Amino acid sequence: MGKEGKYVYCIIESDEGRNFGPIGMGKRGDIVSTIGFQDISAVISNSPMTQYVINRENMTTHEKVIEEVMTDYTVLPVRFCTIAAGAEEIRNLLRRRYSEFKGLLRDMDNKVEMGLKCIWKDMGTIFNEIAEQNQEIKKLKKKAEGPSGKENHTLKINLGKAVKKALENKKEAEARRVMSLFRRSVIDVKTNEVFGDNMFLNGAFLIDRTREKEFDFLVEDLVNEYEDRTTFKYVGPAPPFNFVNIVVKW
Repeated sequence: MGKEGKYVYCIIESDEGRNFGPIGMGKRGDIVSTIGFQDISAVISNSPMTQYVINRENMTTHEKVIEEVMTDYTVLPVRFCTIAAGAEEIRNLLRRRYSEFKGLLRDMDNKVEMGLKCIWKDMGTIFNEIAEQNQEIKKLKKKAEGPSGKENHTLKINLGKAVKKALENKKEAEARRVMSLFRRSVIDVKTNEVFGDNMFLNGAFLIDRTREKEFDFLVEDLVNEYEDRTTFKYVGPAPPFNFVNIVVKW
């Protein structure tokens, strides 16, 4: 049997021992509990000293534990697959970085993360808009409609590059416009990588819990205004995964 360690999920402000149930990593039914120092604690479970594969199942388990803890506490998420050799190593971590964790806990107090992805429904419409609004693309498109040949091939390559650049500019412009609608309601915002031609925003918004309804209404207004053009994927409230990611070096 391999060596056992302690898997660390997050840091909370608490000096009480807690049992969050048999929801730990690895499908073994390990109890998720706490190890504390003064008035802060690490949320942990027993775990083999192994490198967990970064896949949907493991990431979901890691995040669901933190979400469960968040129902009662402000949480500082710890990076996926952080495993200590034992309880004393965790206490040393809490002791060594006590001031840092206390400061972050103050910063994140009563804060939650809301996620919003914006995806164009009809890329034909988007490309038509680009062709109509961009004079350079109009000219290249007209020239590329001529007889085939080496020159025509070069024109089509240049046209493809121009369309790609214009699409990126259009994505950035529409993303900025959407984010500007939330500027008075959010504390911070992070933009993550977008995927495919049709996604133009993959945003995470840090808000105060008291503004959840306000944020909901703003998203609802967006959906009502742009439902024919854009699909909105909205999740939250969630732990501040995009704003805090504690990295530990033992």
